[in-house]
Amino acid sequence: MHLTYLLILAGCIIGTLPLELVLHTRVYARWRRLLTALVPVVVGFGAWDVLEIRAGAWRYDPAQVVGVTLPGRLPLEELLFFVVIPTCAILTLEAVRVRRPDWLIGDEP
Repeated sequence: MHLTYLLILAGCIIGTLPLELVLHTRVYARWRRLLTALVPVVVGFGAWDVLEIRAGAWRYDPAQVVGVTLPGRLPLEELLFFVVIPTCAILTLEAVRVRRPDWLIGDEP
């Protein structure tokens, strides 16, 4: 199925959306902070993937992707992976901070 990868990413977003809506983690509301975390991931890992694809070190199964290819033959789903998974991780971390404010994570003033 061509939608497998996208469905998995959608499931990740849907699964963590209650953290924003119910626990009010404000991850999406603080979009500049989110972008500060996401841009290095997207640029760094995106470039790495493009280099590895070009070198022939890996490829993506056409049966698992929708076929939208970005420059460097990077599948759309791979770029979305670099946005969705870190966002879900940040949502999870912020949910822990909401529920357990006594837990220190290292960025407290």
